[in-house]
Amino acid sequence: MGKSLLFIPDISGFTNFVQTTEVAHSQHVIAELLEVLIEANTEGLLLAEVEGDALFFYKEGDLLSQEKLLAQIETMFTAFAGHLKLLKENRICPCKACASAPKLELKIVAHCGEIEFLEVQGNRKPFGKQVIEAHRLLKNSVESDNYVLISKELSSSIELPIYYYSKVFRFKQGKDIYDREEVEYIYSLIDSSKLNIIEYSHAKEVEFDTPPDFVLEKKFFIPAETLLEYVTNLSYRNFWVKGVDKFDYNEKEVTRIGTEHVCVINNKHFNFEAVKKKVEYGKYVYGEKTTNIPVADTFYQFYTITTVSENSSHLKAELYWETKSLKKKILMTLFGKRALVKNTKNGLDLLFNFSEERRTMPN
Repeated sequence: MGKSLLFIPDISGFTNFVQTTEVAHSQHVIAELLEVLIEANTEGLLLAEVEGDALFFYKEGDLLSQEKLLAQIETMFTAFAGHLKLLKENRICPCKACASAPKLELKIVAHCGEIEFLEVQGNRKPFGKQVIEAHRLLKNSVESDNYVLISKELSSSIELPIYYYSKVFRFKQGKDIYDREEVEYIYSLIDSSKLNIIEYSHAKEVEFDTPPDFVLEKKFFIPAETLLEYVTNLSYRNFWVKGVDKFDYNEKEVTRIGTEHVCVINNKHFNFEAVKKKVEYGKYVYGEKTTNIPVADTFYQFYTITTVSENSSHLKAELYWETKSLKKKILMTLFGKRALVKNTKNGLDLLFNFSEERRTMPN
């Protein structure tokens, strides 16, 4: 059997990120980034294991050519940097996890050699000296947290020049000692500005020429950041929005501008998209838009949250709707407005009760 490729993308700064930020959101962010890296696996590498903040890929008995290996590396760095940009530009949540996520970095280690396999309950996993060496190479003397490192064993096998350079790569030599044995490698720091990052469509702020069709305000005895979490985190939605059979959403994703969820009511699906509008500095705002309700062409609901004190906040709910046809205007006047207002009032009352229950729960 020929040499096998060992390939490990590792998210840099993960440990400090989790220890110093909100755990739930940091886990969501890391999960999203790992999914992005897995989807960027264009060379059919096999995923042996998810190792916390890293992915362990391999290609048995076959090495990629230098062109394909470098293209795979560039693809992963590009996808990673693009997602960080998306997280930064469309962020709603002010928590430390979401605010510091764009500072995460990526390192990729690639190695090769003859490997053995261990099979447990139908799962086949590489093991042996070369696997250990690949993981040890993650601990090195490269003075960066955003780089690719290729062992000399691999670079020699695919005839990758030691000082290979391109728009993205500028390789240099390096070496470290592991268990009193010197291991040589080549490495290149990655400058994200050199990557061909896909330009995501930026979420536009919604602007209105008229005041909201309905406004409701309520005071809460919890911090503004906590209230925003209760409003935006869809896992809490069933506690304060009644009459919905099911909420469909991506449970591994932190809500941000452009994310979508579906409300299922009597087997009917209502699609909602997270949107934003301008508010005064220091206030938080979260909005949702749908074009699925029968009495309006477009319906918006916004929640603007203001800090009152360290442990209290103010919420203003605003409803906007657009109706073009005479039939929908009549339906909205006779039935729609009353139902929307009632649902909003009930929702805020339930949200208040939910927040009080959580606030008074023993630690």
